[in-house]
Amino acid sequence: MFPKYDVIVVGAGHAGCEAAVAAANLGSKVLLATMNMNTIAQMSCNPAMGGVAKGQIVREIDALGGYSGIVTDHTMIQFRLLNRSKGPAMWSPRAQSDRMLFAMKWREMLEAHPNVDFWQEMVTGIVVKDGRAKGVRTALGLEIESESVILTNGTFLNGLIHIGEKNFGGGRAGERNATGITEQLVELGFEAGRMKTGTPARIDGRSLDWDRMEEQPGDENPGKFSFTDTPKLTKQRPCHITYTNTKVHEILKTGFGRSPMFNGRIKSLGPRYCPSIEDKINRFSDKDRHQLFVEPEGWNTCEIYVNGFSSSLPEEVQYKAIRMIPGFENAKMFRPGYAIEYDFFPPTQLKLSLETRLVENLYFAGQINGTTGYEEAGCQGMMAGINAHLKVKEEDPFILKRSEGYIGVLIDDLVNKGTKEPYRMFTSRAEYRILLRQDITDMRLTPLATALGNPYMEERMARVAAKTKAIEDIRTFFSTTSISPDQVNGLLESKGSTPLRQGMKLQRILLRPGIGADDIRRALPFVDEFLSKIDQEFVESAEIGLKYEGYIAKEEEMVSRMNRLESVRLHENFDYHSLTALSAESREKLSRIKPVNIGQASRISGVSPSDISVLLVHLGR
Repeated sequence: MFPKYDVIVVGAGHAGCEAAVAAANLGSKVLLATMNMNTIAQMSCNPAMGGVAKGQIVREIDALGGYSGIVTDHTMIQFRLLNRSKGPAMWSPRAQSDRMLFAMKWREMLEAHPNVDFWQEMVTGIVVKDGRAKGVRTALGLEIESESVILTNGTFLNGLIHIGEKNFGGGRAGERNATGITEQLVELGFEAGRMKTGTPARIDGRSLDWDRMEEQPGDENPGKFSFTDTPKLTKQRPCHITYTNTKVHEILKTGFGRSPMFNGRIKSLGPRYCPSIEDKINRFSDKDRHQLFVEPEGWNTCEIYVNGFSSSLPEEVQYKAIRMIPGFENAKMFRPGYAIEYDFFPPTQLKLSLETRLVENLYFAGQINGTTGYEEAGCQGMMAGINAHLKVKEEDPFILKRSEGYIGVLIDDLVNKGTKEPYRMFTSRAEYRILLRQDITDMRLTPLATALGNPYMEERMARVAAKTKAIEDIRTFFSTTSISPDQVNGLLESKGSTPLRQGMKLQRILLRPGIGADDIRRALPFVDEFLSKIDQEFVESAEIGLKYEGYIAKEEEMVSRMNRLESVRLHENFDYHSLTALSAESREKLSRIKPVNIGQASRISGVSPSDISVLLVHLGR
């Protein structure tokens, strides 16, 4: 009935979709197994992609040939570049998406791929022979053969939904949970845990008083995520901002006695950076209001997502409290918020390729690894898909370094440090933020994806070549063109900058605080004439490179020093217990995680600098 597949992907959320595409684009024959074909790439929580550091991840997925950026550009209803008031290392793209169009576009792109097949049924187990994953077993008792398996089960593994004192099995609202896989993996020796996440009530936008809220429009000149030729956003839907108040908080507190969060029924940890409204009130009792983002779910729906009001309180308490929010006095609820508990597997049980240590050719990606967020899931799925394909072809795994991408930071953090709560990415987690800027993601990563043999990267590489040349041309122009005081002193005085007494190179003017390329273009028509022939995105990247040259050089030196440690390899069978000079904690952690080099060993929680010195001495370094 089935052919033998190279890769079977279990679960068709954001991780599963990217995993399927990544392996299929490299030539693997892929089966995508899902319990419901109608919920492929469902946005289970907020209808948005990107955000702080998450936007960088979406651009990285795109630069490596994934589809999340393309799908987002085709289906977004608003775009904003966050943190523009900060340095360019912090700039983060974010898009409000049309939830239904997003899932539809993903499915359309998957179905158009000749290397992707589908099967709608619950997968209840993995076929394991001689310590290797060889396929999956379904609820109907079917065995489907494959060379590798990627598990991307999201919140479905023994998922339990909580609303007040009620709880019932489910992977998300209206969908059943998945059973069987956790139990088998535990039997195979895997350590499992429980995590919690939540979602807010959905509201009928027709019942809201929009005049009582603050409008939050998109950017005047909206950007996009993909480096390919995706459509530019020409019209946008606004979001709105409102706030809770002491009346809202008092009503919510009346339900605390019946809250699964506070009465002990939920024992697992929820996301620190996206807490429920009851958790916020409890933890930040000194605050008399909390900001809420009122987000439309699409172009042609009145359904509204209340970002910041996630809750598992009884539905009648949620309803009463919501009606005390300014603008929500007559609100009608489509469905209440809820919390969901689900199984995850501590990611310290993985290799950096996302292959499990216990079972060969078995990969985990997404919330099964303890992460939260569509973007974190998508990038793990993509890396698991690439590496499953490479493993089947008996090629070396594809591992991104921390200096190469936020994806590298995320996976390195998960494997070396693990996570006790749902992990989400922030720019502060990366030590090389200027090198990992979102504007040059394609220049960093597209050549690496092309080298893997992805046949769909030709056009992308041509664009990278054009961008590289344009940036170099701009750099040469600014570093070799001199200007006289009379040409530029008017501009300098208007910006409160010291006037020139003699000629100077354009680059020196650009380096002055408060002066940008646009200012120079307005003051010097010949500069505007030169730059107007170049793509505006390339001009912006070149400007950042010129202005932050010193900081970039400093980070590159840091990377060079770290790479020296990364080059000192460690054998997988290294006997750390024989090195008594190592601390007991270090011996235990190193033996369990099995780092591939000294750099990775240095980032393992509990391994001290003195332990690294012991290893280097032992290795003759």
